[in-house]
Amino acid sequence: RYGEVFRGKWRGEDVAVKKFVTRDESSWAREAEIYQTIMLRHENILGFIAADNKDVGTWTELWLVSEYHENGSLFDYLGETRIDVASMLKIVGSIASGLAHLHNEIVGTLGKPPIAHCDLKSKNILVKKNGECAIADLGLAVRHDSSTDTIDIPPNNRVGTKRYMAPEILDETLNMLHFDSFKRADIYSLGLVFWEVVRRCNIGGKMSNLQYWGEGGVCIWGRGVCIFGGGVNLDYQLPYFDMVPDDPSIEQMRTIVCEKNIRPQKETTWHKYDVIISYMKPAAPLFVDDIASSQTTERMWRLMQECWYENGCARLTALRVKKSIARIEDEEGVKH
Repeated sequence: RYGEVFRGKWRGEDVAVKKFVTRDESSWAREAEIYQTIMLRHENILGFIAADNKDVGTWTELWLVSEYHENGSLFDYLGETRIDVASMLKIVGSIASGLAHLHNEIVGTLGKPPIAHCDLKSKNILVKKNGECAIADLGLAVRHDSSTDTIDIPPNNRVGTKRYMAPEILDETLNMLHFDSFKRADIYSLGLVFWEVVRRCNIGGKMSNLQYWGEGGVCIWGRGVCIFGGGVNLDYQLPYFDMVPDDPSIEQMRTIVCEKNIRPQKETTWHKYDVIISYMKPAAPLFVDDIASSQTTERMWRLMQECWYENGCARLTALRVKKSIARIEDEEGVKH
């Protein structure tokens, strides 16, 4: 929205430098202010380093310096990378963890106010080297002062990216005097991001463990079997890619999301299917491993639906989403 991002060096380490021009000074100041909120630091929120200005002759550049993540945005990462179930769960779990921290209020002298992002999307989420994500671009975020029950900036129900806007923002029914309304709009956007991630998940097995092709088109590898050689993986797409143009208008999104109450479609590959077990020898069966991935994506689909209900009050909280994903990880035996 504002600013270009460059790679730089600070104390020998790579950093990201987001540069603003002076006409966008209010946006630069707002984002710097949000990043410097007490107790904001979290492993799944982009690490802020400094804000500064630099005179370059005829104009002044305004800088935001933050941690650098070489994998880039989640949008770029998913466009280039096919992910397995464990990676998918790490991505969605870390995003939920970061959002839960943003939304959470920490009470006390050195406490943290609850913050709503207001522009959550795959382009505003960075992928870290360890496969987790960090939420970035807090320039449109709003904070809540619980002592006065007020939002610290004049609320604008037309903020954010149109494709990711919740129904209540599109039809202008969002209660701008109630802070929870902004958090619920974030959850709607979160569900759309999850859809993008799960769509890129390889359904069916671990291709990297491929060792031997058995009879009947069944791929046999060290610890299990994989139907027809390793599962199904779909091309990366944005939510509603098949319903609206690349840069949809408010009216186009309102028609789809509010009037027709349409949401991104469930992919046919996200269904549970029966697994064919192949034997190298009658006395030495191979055990099925990681084929339950379709069950995991089925559960993620149900979680998405609970994020993008038309009624914001019916949507899950970020903390509930975080706990639900942790439970799926535990049952899948995923270890970070």
